[in-house]
Amino acid sequence: MSEKIWIGNDHGGYDLKVKIVEVLKEKGIGVTDVGCDGERVKYPVFAAKVAKAVQSGEADRGILICSTGIGMSIIANKYKGIRASLCTTAYMGHMTRAHNDSNILCLGAKMTGEWEVMQILEQWLTTEYEGGRHAVSLGLITDAEEEMICCDGFDIKYEEQ
Repeated sequence: MSEKIWIGNDHGGYDLKVKIVEVLKEKGIGVTDVGCDGERVKYPVFAAKVAKAVQSGEADRGILICSTGIGMSIIANKYKGIRASLCTTAYMGHMTRAHNDSNILCLGAKMTGEWEVMQILEQWLTTEYEGGRHAVSLGLITDAEEEMICCDGFDIKYEEQ
């Protein structure tokens, strides 16, 4: 069974999203694109869609892209069980999977060049979680989530004012 990756973006991440979707499809990875088509939008809506899909198991992993990746990572990490990682180097892409079992990759389309993004993506897709001593840290993160989060998440609904 093919891995299922949901991808979301705002207007700042549209062009990069198109290229990443193409790469994922070439690799035989199932892609659900819930991002915008280039029009100006509010990024939290798209981050929430991807985070909820990963959280529920509808998606195995997710990718979020905006101009910097910062806002996407902030909102995605509000969801219980999400380990969204903003990566700007291939080493970060590798380490966030190996040590943190990252389930959402966040990218900044205006921060990182396309060649480097593809190297990050490759590392994030192919690196396995090491477990072992790193499981202790993930357990502490889970414990902190239980203490801090009093509900199963929230819905973001946005209507232009």
